[in-house]
Amino acid sequence: QVQLVESGGGLVQPGGSLRLSCVYSGSIFMIYMMGWYRQCPGEQRELVAVITNIGSTHFADSVKDRFTISRDNAKNTVYLQMNSLKPEDTAVYYCNVAANGQSHWGQGTQVTVSS
Repeated sequence: QVQLVESGGGLVQPGGSLRLSCVYSGSIFMIYMMGWYRQCPGEQRELVAVITNIGSTHFADSVKDRFTISRDNAKNTVYLQMNSLKPEDTAVYYCNVAANGQSHWGQGTQVTVSS
């Protein structure tokens, strides 16, 4: 069983920054990709950023040049650094780990960008 726990969400003013963390644990044999997705009420969950097992990254066009994704294998943690936040970044952010041939999700953390 794989568990993911996100943290770091909260309320921030436009232009501010937040760093989300996702700690994964459990019986993980092979991680293929880790990433962050977000979902607004009434909308579909969308990809924000992913990082592969060889370190390649991909970002949604809406967050390029503002967000970065990184991982610390020693801490079993994947991060999402969010800078220059905009009100439209407001959403519940979910961590995802593709491992052991399955997709695993965290419980989500709320990010609200508002003045």
